[in-house]
Amino acid sequence: MNIQVLEELRVYIDPLTPEEHDALERSILAEGCRDALVLWGDVLVDGHNRYGICQKHGVPFNTMQNPTFRSMDDVHLWMIDQHLGRRSVSDFQRGVLALRKKDILASRVQQAPQAEPAPADAAHTNPADQAESPAAAVKPVEPLNSREAIAKAARISATTVSQIEKIQKTAAPELVAAVKAGEISINAAAIVASLPVEEQVAAAAGGKKELRQAAKQVREAKAQARAAAVGALLDSPEEKPAATQQEDETDAQFIGRLQRIIADLKAENTQLKVRLAEVAA
Repeated sequence: MNIQVLEELRVYIDPLTPEEHDALERSILAEGCRDALVLWGDVLVDGHNRYGICQKHGVPFNTMQNPTFRSMDDVHLWMIDQHLGRRSVSDFQRGVLALRKKDILASRVQQAPQAEPAPADAAHTNPADQAESPAAAVKPVEPLNSREAIAKAARISATTVSQIEKIQKTAAPELVAAVKAGEISINAAAIVASLPVEEQVAAAAGGKKELRQAAKQVREAKAQARAAAVGALLDSPEEKPAATQQEDETDAQFIGRLQRIIADLKAENTQLKVRLAEVAA
């Protein structure tokens, strides 16, 4: 059959490393292609590396249709779930995939009040599999409405999800590549991502040692800034209202003022805890 390879699906999941690809090639040459390639009509969904190796060496392979796909979003969600279930996927990859899943499900919720989606494009549809069959119905999936839900789907901590979000938003491509290659931890990468882009690029170019040094310097700078802020707060020249009753104050006024002082101190304490948590993260 004429199998279509769509670039958007081929690159949707991070590619194998050269070592992983070589190991897969050796396995297929020794044992054949044991797992069937998954298709949506004539579009290849799962097995791009196996397909390429089989084509290269003339190794026979089997295919199977997935009757549940009704749109490209269904394909993406299936691919994400398949990879989230694999042990070889890194924590960073898990977080990225779970965040992609969150975006797809959130988009579906927004579109829910609208009319039913039109059938998939003919080039991506297998008429036989899209027949009126209960198997063609896609089970609804609960949206990932919180960082905790995303973390559960990815099997990582909510803190790690937050760090991955920061990396995605502010990290230079070179820093992202370093995380994927395991040259820097997710935690350290999120810290380095707060630096200007040119400093991130320079650190990534220096390898593991430079990346660790950059993360250490940022941590130390934040700790110094935090200490300075606490010192300024404690030594502020702005005197807080004295916690003693003034001659012109009634008992009720004095109690009210004390309550406001306590409320202000509690608010400052809460802010300090938030800042400490940010520094610790």
